[in-house]
Amino acid sequence: MDKGKIVSIEDRIPKLKHQRRKKANRRLILLLALFFVLIAGVIYFQSPLSKVKKISVSGNESYSYEQIVEKSGISLQSNVWKISRSEIEKELEKIQEIKKASVNVKLPNTVTIELEEYNRLAYISKGKNFYPVLENGNILGEKQIDEIPVNAPILIGFKEGKVLDEMIASLDGLPEVVINSISEIHSKPVKTDEYLIKLYMNDGFEVNATLRTFTEKMAHYPSIVSQLDPAKKGVIDLEVGSYFKAYEAEEAEEVEIEKESEQ
Repeated sequence: MDKGKIVSIEDRIPKLKHQRRKKANRRLILLLALFFVLIAGVIYFQSPLSKVKKISVSGNESYSYEQIVEKSGISLQSNVWKISRSEIEKELEKIQEIKKASVNVKLPNTVTIELEEYNRLAYISKGKNFYPVLENGNILGEKQIDEIPVNAPILIGFKEGKVLDEMIASLDGLPEVVINSISEIHSKPVKTDEYLIKLYMNDGFEVNATLRTFTEKMAHYPSIVSQLDPAKKGVIDLEVGSYFKAYEAEEAEEVEIEKESEQ
């Protein structure tokens, strides 16, 4: 055996002691660090820093800030670490008008609530009162409106069911400019077609149509009226083809709208 490579026990003992001391010191430092982290955590959880200091709400149009916060169950006494985002989102999405809710916690103590609401496509008339109809077809029976709204069509003669659902789906497929041009929509069912409707437009024209082709044809309403004399009001018939009949002469000739309006 090569004597130059032999290390005596006397030489190894100091090195072993030094290594053991370093390991012991590292363990002690780690334990002390863990201890102080735990102490800091306890102090943090017991201090106002762990409490919600600010609640931010955005996207709410149908309900006030206070109503949304109350429905969420969050208060300035809530602990930010005990807030269940998914549970609060589910609770907020139970509100008819809310399509989607997103809850986020921004450390150290801020909670943000972002809402997306369903659009109000129309208002349904029931007696002297009007109730909003959402894009998903739900009628807000508790949101009674006494005055006639001007920002959406009034639905008259409709009942909850497939015809109303088809009406809402048809409106949802129209450009906003066309929806805003409609004043009233009356349900006019007959034996051969329960989907017949009559529209009263804000520009003074009337429109007869069937919901079976309503969205496709009514989307071209601006193009259709651009071909008519604005001073000569009458009825635009979109049930079969596209025709216009003026109010004036009883025997007025029906004029077919140019085909380009249906392209």
